[in-house]
Amino acid sequence: MSLNTIAKPASTLFLPLSDDLLTGAKLIEQASNWQEKYRQIMLLGKKLPSLADEFRLESAQVKGCESQAWLYHQHINDQHFYLADSDARIVKGLIGLLLVATQGQTSSQIAQFDVSAYFENLGLNGQLSPSRTNGLHALAHAIKHYATETN
Repeated sequence: MSLNTIAKPASTLFLPLSDDLLTGAKLIEQASNWQEKYRQIMLLGKKLPSLADEFRLESAQVKGCESQAWLYHQHINDQHFYLADSDARIVKGLIGLLLVATQGQTSSQIAQFDVSAYFENLGLNGQLSPSRTNGLHALAHAIKHYATETN
């Protein structure tokens, strides 16, 4: 479904990520064990702004996620920006990680993004349940889809 057919947040909300989110992703990468990584993912999710209830629409939901997750896209000056949210704290933190890797990137940069390699570099492969991994891949696929749909 094209995002053009659903209500969208104002273009002014699609911004580069805050330094808090960027720093949070670095802390996850630097954490020495799974418990610390998990804690940092949860903290990262708290730093991601929540979507207003009016935008928590079924039409914006990412299918394939066990939890509810919503994703919006805006193409601005050849860069792609996203707003995303979830009703699950761990998923919200994982969304934050995906946004750190893709926010403000070009279509070709997003097309080259390898979510499996990214999460392996963060030390998260094998730590997430199969349903979380499937949801993560669904979110990454949606991000890529919206970036290529605008070309």
